Order: sequence, then structure tokens, then C-alpha cells
Amino acid sequence: MNDGTVTLPWLVVRQDDNGNRYRVGRYATRAEAERIADSLDGPGHKQLYWVERITRDGTSPG
Repeated sequence: MNDGTVTLPWLVVRQDDNGNRYRVGRYATRAEAERIADSLDGPGHKQLYWVERITRDGTSPG
């Protein structure tokens, strides 16, 4: 991309034990997003973290 914008197509999502979902952050690479999700998904946590790719229209497929 040459227009000066930064593309952050990878999203880390958290779901708590009540089923509520939250966007944790957006990242440039899948590897970076997975590293963040893995670091948050430690022992003793009841939350679930996963990585999704954001589509061109700004939505995630899930």
C-alpha cells in the first residue's frame, strides 16, 4: 500500500466465561496476533482468545 495507511488485518478476540466477546487488538501479521493471544491465554484464565482475519470491508468472518 502506497497511500500512507497501515493495514492491520489480524484481530485478537477474547471471549469471557459469560460468552461476551471483546476485540483485544489489531495486528499487522498473523504471527504477531497469535503471539499476543498465546501470551494472554495463560493458566488459570477462564477467557478464550483467538485470532481472526478482518476482511476488506472491515468485518471478521466469525
